[in-house]
Amino acid sequence: MPKRLFRKYLPSPERIRENKSLSFLGAVLGDPNLWHVNRHSLAGAAFIGIFTAFLPIPMQMVVAAVLAVKFKCNLPLSVLLVWITNPFTIAPVFYFTYRLGVALMGMPPHVPDHVTFVWLLEQLGPLWLGSLLSGLLLGATAWGAIKLVWRVSVVRKWQQRLAARRQRDANRPS
Repeated sequence: MPKRLFRKYLPSPERIRENKSLSFLGAVLGDPNLWHVNRHSLAGAAFIGIFTAFLPIPMQMVVAAVLAVKFKCNLPLSVLLVWITNPFTIAPVFYFTYRLGVALMGMPPHVPDHVTFVWLLEQLGPLWLGSLLSGLLLGATAWGAIKLVWRVSVVRKWQQRLAARRQRDANRPS
């Protein structure tokens, strides 16, 4: 079931290859390992995509694509999950990660009367700390959730086959 579900909603290799922002990967996109739908490639892709989504940098899709290629994870899922931080969610997500970083560093949140470049530079430490921690924790949670859901699905199928086999054997004439 998880395999069909992911295949149904993930973009096709052709659609990813046509994406202009990923054209720098060129022939690498032909590697079939980047398109496999199994528990290892999907769990790794979930970690990469979510971790990258929480990095306060431009061109997150490119970073996710490069990491997916390097670690041979499912490329479409890695790139798709980066869109957790989109134009509608980016402000609240990074505000949360900033507040988390400020709390961890023991700093008071500081909103100046006039925003200056020096103030922005001072806020990068808490923002990056909160972003990295959030990305690691949520990425690891997604990795574990996919592994767990996949395992439960496999065990359920084994149990169904075993029950069907026992039913068949019980109905067989002696």
